[in-house]
Amino acid sequence: MDEEGLTHQILSCAMQVHTTLGPGLLESAYEACLAYELSLNQIRFAKQIECPVTYGELKIDAGYRLDILVDNKVIVELKSVERINALHQAQLLTYLKLTGMHIGLLINFNVPHLRDGIKRMVNHK
Repeated sequence: MDEEGLTHQILSCAMQVHTTLGPGLLESAYEACLAYELSLNQIRFAKQIECPVTYGELKIDAGYRLDILVDNKVIVELKSVERINALHQAQLLTYLKLTGMHIGLLINFNVPHLRDGIKRMVNHK
C-alpha cells in the first residue's frame, strides 16, 4: 500500500480510538489502543522502535524511540498534551531525517476533535 493510503488507514484507526476513549488519558493508553486498532485492521506495525543518532560513522544509542512505525513507511508520534508545539514537530521531523523515512504523523489525542490534533509531516530529504 502507498503512503497516502496507509496514512488514511492510520488516521481512521486513531479516530476510532479517540471516538471511543475521548481526550484526557495518558499517551501510553492511546498507544496501546491504536496498536490494537491497527492489528484489527491487519496493518503491520511495530511499537517503541529504537532510533539511534548517526553522526558520521558513530552510532549513538541516546534512548530515542519511535512510538509506532507502520509498515516500515510511516512514523506515528503520539501525544496527549494541551497543544502540539514546535518542539513536538521538530522531534518528528528529526525522527524522519534519522530514519530516512518520508512521511510522519503527529497525533495529539488530548483535543475535543481529533482532526484538530493531527499534523502530517514530510521529510523532503
